[in-house]
Amino acid sequence: MNSKSKNEITRRKFVKTAGAAVAGSMIISPAFSNILNEATGKKRVAMVGTGSRGNSFYGKFLKEEYGDIVEFVGLCDINKGRLEYSKKNIGADCPTFTDFDEMLNTVDIDLLMVITVDATHHEFIVKGLNKNIDVVTEKPMTTDEEKCQVILDAQRKSKGKLIMAFNYRYGKVFTKLKEIIETKEIGDLISIDLNWYLNTFHGADYFRRWHGIRDKSGTLLLHKSAHHFDLLNWFIGSDPVEVYANGALEKYGKNNAFRGENCRSCEHTKECEFYWDITKKQKYMDLYVQNEKYDGYLRDNCLWREEIDIFDKMSVLVKYANNVEVTYSLTTYSPFEGFRIAFNGKDGRLETHEGIPWRNTENEDEAKLHEKEMDNSSHTKMEHKFHEIVTQRNFKDYKRIEFPYVRSGHWGGDKLMFDEIFRSKSVNPALNHPANVRDGSLAVLVGIAARKSIDTGMPIKIADLTDLVPQINKWG
Repeated sequence: MNSKSKNEITRRKFVKTAGAAVAGSMIISPAFSNILNEATGKKRVAMVGTGSRGNSFYGKFLKEEYGDIVEFVGLCDINKGRLEYSKKNIGADCPTFTDFDEMLNTVDIDLLMVITVDATHHEFIVKGLNKNIDVVTEKPMTTDEEKCQVILDAQRKSKGKLIMAFNYRYGKVFTKLKEIIETKEIGDLISIDLNWYLNTFHGADYFRRWHGIRDKSGTLLLHKSAHHFDLLNWFIGSDPVEVYANGALEKYGKNNAFRGENCRSCEHTKECEFYWDITKKQKYMDLYVQNEKYDGYLRDNCLWREEIDIFDKMSVLVKYANNVEVTYSLTTYSPFEGFRIAFNGKDGRLETHEGIPWRNTENEDEAKLHEKEMDNSSHTKMEHKFHEIVTQRNFKDYKRIEFPYVRSGHWGGDKLMFDEIFRSKSVNPALNHPANVRDGSLAVLVGIAARKSIDTGMPIKIADLTDLVPQINKWG
């Protein structure tokens, strides 16, 4: 063993000892400070990353719904064309920057929102925290354990607070499931089975974009599954301790006989079932295509390109500190979009599903489902549809609940999360909806451990990744 390895082990032992002492301090109230601009009475917000999510959810929606208490004081992006489009689209009367440090050092910011490429989140989070600024970050918090540790260290030193934008927690159907779990209707949890299906429109789209490159997204075990792992952590109320996973790239990337540079210039449009015509989506033409000249980013990139190196099928086993076990899978080329989730308890079972075609009274356009999930302005409720939630105690008949169906705004969670962040309005304080830096860390650590497990073929212990000490009961 070389001296470097010895030093790393010595440090790890030290930080774990220190971690045990500060474990409680990491479970901090995620509510932000109430510092406001004295002149306007509003919170000064800056945003880095002006892609589609920054424009819609964090930009236009925030400006329209919370303009009475929020003002944009800075927008930042490396692509100056996208930056100018975003300023107009959002309706933000503020300066723009292609240099983040310049924005941070010249603008008075109360709250920083980070919506950049996943692998760069840590850079902006840490710089914001180092300036004692409150930070909201899009999922995943980061993409590897070293960056995660850097964020944890920065949070411990900062007067600012980091909050994870885990809007799934606030989703109305997921909140209902959490409420049922807390009533002990099925007794103490012993296991959860979660199968998530991305269809050939939504799932494939990740492989057209930068998400298909591991060094940028950390794989979908981070970019997408962070949502799911956080839901599981939240449902269980305990920390993950060990992960084993399998995965492969078998559909997209090099797994095809032909490929092109991008869909617009491809000669295989008639034979490719995944051909996507970006010219029919004016927003993307204005936001991305018109600004390719600045950074070369192709929004309609070929999903058969050989550089793709993430998994397109994944299955994960997770063991928790309270002995609950999870089986999870993510499919990226399903004919339909949805999920199945089942909670097994000592005294019964709870389950629900979404998007399973033969369980629905009518089918929806698969190409439009993701748009409905992301849309905060319409399709908020469908009176003729419902989430079927079933509970059954051992030796008893089952109970069936027809829970009101909500699809848009991430099952109605977007508005509820922003209400909590910006208006201090809580749905149910006892359910611990807000997610802090520890929650963000544990969600990505499951994904990081799963990726490592696939690469090595070995189970990975969460405690070996950072100095976070797993707790049996997160809120006890």
